[in-house]
Amino acid sequence: MKLSTDQQKLVEANLGLVGKVIRDKVHGINQMGIFDYHDLFQIGCLGLCKAAATDKGGKFSTYAYRLIWNEICDALVYATKRESTELQILDRPGTAAVPDPIEQILLRAELHTGIRKAREGANPSTRKGIDALLLMAEGYTCGEIGTRMHAAPNLVTAWMAKARKHLRRQPELQGALQLVSA
Repeated sequence: MKLSTDQQKLVEANLGLVGKVIRDKVHGINQMGIFDYHDLFQIGCLGLCKAAATDKGGKFSTYAYRLIWNEICDALVYATKRESTELQILDRPGTAAVPDPIEQILLRAELHTGIRKAREGANPSTRKGIDALLLMAEGYTCGEIGTRMHAAPNLVTAWMAKARKHLRRQPELQGALQLVSA
């Protein structure tokens, strides 16, 4: 998002509002989910920038407060849904449960290493698909990924389908993929 000089000054002048929203609305460590204070502050800053970019006059702090809180809520809801989905996958019959956090870290490291190796041996469109899958895992939509990669969402979807097929054929990933597939 590109902000004008005036909008940047407005953001800088209201950075304290992000901390106020977090103090007012987020109560306790349990409500933060996977985020710490600094993560929430960065997420809130995105809301503040959106407020500055779309401000049409009026009481800026009231408008920005709502957009900051909406941005934080969206991140918390998304993180909760993603965590719930991951737990459901691990709880499916026939899948190996990974109860130990150390084992989960090792599983993720194994997947990342395998994905990096698979990406190195892939053609350019498959590499783009792997990059798109990684962005989707971070929560981006096909439209947002397309914007970032300067491609149409349909093309991004095609790249991802090709990448999935390529990743399923990789021997380095077979053990880790069996744990997360049903």
